[in-house]
Amino acid sequence: MPAPTQHHRVLIIGGGTAGLTVAARLKRKGVQGVAVLEPSAVHYYQPLWTLVGAGAADIAASVRPQADYIPKGTRWIQDRAEEVDPVGQQVLTRGGECLAYDFLVVAPGIQLDWDRVLGLREALETPFVSSNYDFRLAPKTWEMVQAFQGGTALFTHPATPVKCAGAPQKIMYLVADHLRRGGLTGKSRVVFGSGARTLFAVQPFARVLEGVVDRYGIETHFGHDLVEVRAGTREAVFSVTRDGRREQVTLGYDLLHVTPPQSAPDFIKRSALAHQDGPNAGWVKAHKHTLQHPHHPNVFAIGDASDLPTSRTGAAVRAEAPVLVENLVAVMEGREPTARYDGYASCPLVTGYGRMLLAEFDYEGKPAPSLPFINTLVERRDLWLLKKYGLPHLYWDWMLRGRA
Repeated sequence: MPAPTQHHRVLIIGGGTAGLTVAARLKRKGVQGVAVLEPSAVHYYQPLWTLVGAGAADIAASVRPQADYIPKGTRWIQDRAEEVDPVGQQVLTRGGECLAYDFLVVAPGIQLDWDRVLGLREALETPFVSSNYDFRLAPKTWEMVQAFQGGTALFTHPATPVKCAGAPQKIMYLVADHLRRGGLTGKSRVVFGSGARTLFAVQPFARVLEGVVDRYGIETHFGHDLVEVRAGTREAVFSVTRDGRREQVTLGYDLLHVTPPQSAPDFIKRSALAHQDGPNAGWVKAHKHTLQHPHHPNVFAIGDASDLPTSRTGAAVRAEAPVLVENLVAVMEGREPTARYDGYASCPLVTGYGRMLLAEFDYEGKPAPSLPFINTLVERRDLWLLKKYGLPHLYWDWMLRGRA
């Protein structure tokens, strides 16, 4: 790497949910010399995009200026990381800056690998394919749903980890409910092609979702990983393992919602911070309870790019951030990190218009409810209102300000 052009006490890679939450909490702790490396001029509240795709929210409500959420006194470096050297304690940016640090927080988020599905980019240019995983495409999803008058509505979930693993299902349930309300159920076939082996990993909530699938008459195909979209013939090609052999299965569609394969950013995969092989290859190593890197004690990881064995959700970040900050400050002061993250994550699963299931769980896969006096093991209207109004307020005004 070239000679450092800047030096920071704490450098945070990423100004998404995790990076900004950590920056805000460090500010409240009085930590000086913090910098956030983030290229985007805007910040997105991505959980709202499910409702946008179902016509229940405005896309404009999901975006705000990034500058409004960089804590005062925190330096914003509007560039992106290209290389990390944890031994030399330096980060090289795309713009050619070499940033030296004393402590590093790795929070770059997750990478959407659209090109891993052959023909997907071309298919997204047609009126029949969309994805709520993109700010520009979520409104198109609703246009597509409104134009749909029957046929096969196909929804996919890749075999890779994804941010908000419930999102591929949420839009499916909302569309199925839309078809029911519009009298199109008899003319339609709703299909779920998922690279996962089950509907949901936490059994108490999986049983509820299985009932939702039955209610809408959704056809499920597990172990089906989307590998190609043929826009000309409106066909989706899935890779399936049967009897120990890989084969391809083709399903036709009239409406297709795709959740793209996802992975850690490429610069993370290349770095010494990540696993180089095994089931966690590419993801940043982090102690599952302290969030400290096992080989570089001045490095901590949080959020979607880490190897923490929990769901990649904003709720998980909200539980991880105070632990990371407490442990980071301890290490900065020469103490051992003692705060522990128990794997809490939450997935607000919208199951129709006006109803939602709130799945909260920990590392052990046990329900971990946080709302007193509310049974979150059933679909509820008040939880829908929480999703639509309460959680955005919590996010913008409390979480990103380091207050929740």
